Amino acid sequence: MTHSELIRLERVEHVAVITINRPRRRNAFDLATATAMEAAIDEFEADTELRVAVLTGTDGTFSAGQDMKAAATGEIAMTERRGGFGIMAQPPSKPVIAAVEGHALGGGLELCLACDLVVAAKGARMGLPEAARGLPAMGGGLFRLPRRIPYHRAMAVVLTGVPLSAEEFHDLGLVNELAEPGQSLAVAMQLATKVAAGGPVAVQASLEIVRRAQEWGDRASWDLQAPYVDPVLESEDFKEGLAAFAEKRQPVWKGR
Repeated sequence: MTHSELIRLERVEHVAVITINRPRRRNAFDLATATAMEAAIDEFEADTELRVAVLTGTDGTFSAGQDMKAAATGEIAMTERRGGFGIMAQPPSKPVIAAVEGHALGGGLELCLACDLVVAAKGARMGLPEAARGLPAMGGGLFRLPRRIPYHRAMAVVLTGVPLSAEEFHDLGLVNELAEPGQSLAVAMQLATKVAAGGPVAVQASLEIVRRAQEWGDRASWDLQAPYVDPVLESEDFKEGLAAFAEKRQPVWKGR
């Protein structure tokens, strides 16, 4: 498959729908797929009309993670710049929503953890089976998962390798919304529409502050958030948001 066939990018108004398309390998990632994902993320990042992305998989499966047949030959699904699967080490500066069907295992769950919001179909299975197979999870799961769910629950997922259901992860707060089987993309698109309706400059600044907040102490956060907040206060969108509120109309965002 070509890069554009391995990872499809479709534009739906201000939303990018990014689809993993390796159904015969349960949407597992080899190096070519990771490279294609990086290219798709770069394209999403560069397009000023696109405000949010939805990441999904074909054939009723999100992703089975690293392609183990490729790994057995020494081929790891990692790019030099964006890291694992072409996204994990350097996600885009715009929000990404995971739409999970079937399975999100190993790197599949780590893909979810590289996203900002997660929608999952009821009955989907999600987990980190790596340690049970003799290797550590290397795509961010070991440090991102305990930031998203309680410590001891994260430890159980990591140390036993036993997957949890989407419903269990919803109860733990990792999954934002549950969908009926086959409907995760539709529900994620509804959520994406709500995100895209916000001021793009403010959304991106808010996203970066929330992402970095866990690395900042409370006192330092006031100064460290300023480089993200100040450009918003100077933007055309900021003035438009205030004017639209005062005039009781919908804002017309320019993204600048």
